[in-house]
Amino acid sequence: MRVQAPVLTCLLGATLVAGLFIRRPARGSDVLYSVPLIDGHNDLPYNLRSLVKNQLANFNFSANLSDDPYWGNVASSFTDLPRLRAGRVGAQFWVAYVGCSSQFKDAVEQTLEQVDVIKRLINAYPDDLQLATSANDIWKAFNSGKIASLIAVEGGHSLDNRLAILRLMHELGVRYVTLTHSCNTPWGDSSPADDINSGVPAEHNGLTDYGKVVVKEMNRLGIMVDLSHVAYKVMVDAINVSVAPVIFSHSSAYAVCSHHRNVRDDVLRMVRDNGGIVMVNFYSGFINCTNAADATLDDVVDHINHIRVVAGVDHVGIGSDYDGVDRVPTGLEDVSKYPDLFDRLANSRPWEPEWSTEDLEKLAGLNLIRVLEEVEKVRDELAAQALKPYEEHLAKADLGDNTRCITDNFSFS
Repeated sequence: MRVQAPVLTCLLGATLVAGLFIRRPARGSDVLYSVPLIDGHNDLPYNLRSLVKNQLANFNFSANLSDDPYWGNVASSFTDLPRLRAGRVGAQFWVAYVGCSSQFKDAVEQTLEQVDVIKRLINAYPDDLQLATSANDIWKAFNSGKIASLIAVEGGHSLDNRLAILRLMHELGVRYVTLTHSCNTPWGDSSPADDINSGVPAEHNGLTDYGKVVVKEMNRLGIMVDLSHVAYKVMVDAINVSVAPVIFSHSSAYAVCSHHRNVRDDVLRMVRDNGGIVMVNFYSGFINCTNAADATLDDVVDHINHIRVVAGVDHVGIGSDYDGVDRVPTGLEDVSKYPDLFDRLANSRPWEPEWSTEDLEKLAGLNLIRVLEEVEKVRDELAAQALKPYEEHLAKADLGDNTRCITDNFSFS
């Protein structure tokens, strides 16, 4: 459903001087007028929870919050409507995240509150935001001049080990689930398990049988499987199990910065073969392992280029992690700076890959749209096969001692 505004298209690359339009050299960021820039991960909803208790009456999204006496001093605040518009953001995944301390307790209730605040934020700004639950919806919003707003859940602990909760999250509009956050679940290990100094040991050597069923049910529902935050062996297991393309919603290249949150080259090649996408994270600590304090836009370019070389230009995107981090590179100070990134890519250095207009369009959003369309296609094919909802239960023994907040019912076998 790709539509371009003809008047806008004919004016691209032109500047008004003395009443006349004078053509200027095209810039890489010009592609953001013709295709939606899709950011795979923004944690503004968590800031709303932790800082204003989800009370939108105390939050003016229409203001540039960098000038706000309170929000301007919040280290993790990078997002508001004026800066989103300046950054030409066409679609945003808003993340429903709650901390690992809620696991085995009230993670589901807290996550539902975060889905609720995302929907209330969208409804509060109807001239700028539009709920999207499909690839087609992204185009509809973009062609209406609005920011397509999609919902994600970050962390399998938010599912409380129940497939029924996963199905209900889908009904609420959730379109990707990150299999773990920084804590292991009873069915999968998180990325700190790959770091012997993290204090989070591996428990499962990847995905358990139940974890593989979670992936299969996500395929059946049409929920994208997000592998950011998961351990290396979970990445491998999930890609091998999934019949739909997977995503890394906010991860970078391990070969450039060897942090456990980043993606190794062998997995990048698996993502290529799977048809998935790695959406590059902007957090300084994940992109510059030598000196995060000196991280720059060029460091992000290095990650994008590495993923492009190893996995291919069809398998890289943008997943900034704005509002979920407190340090970002010089040159990417907030959500207004995406055009600068695309202009820099278009002006590649002799040793860097060259980025054509078509390449930049793929990076901006067409790659993610393709992945979502493929996930939807798999969903429809499985439905045509009359595949029933999976009904497996997690073995109660897999909960270990974490049974204080559950009743002895049929939800666990």
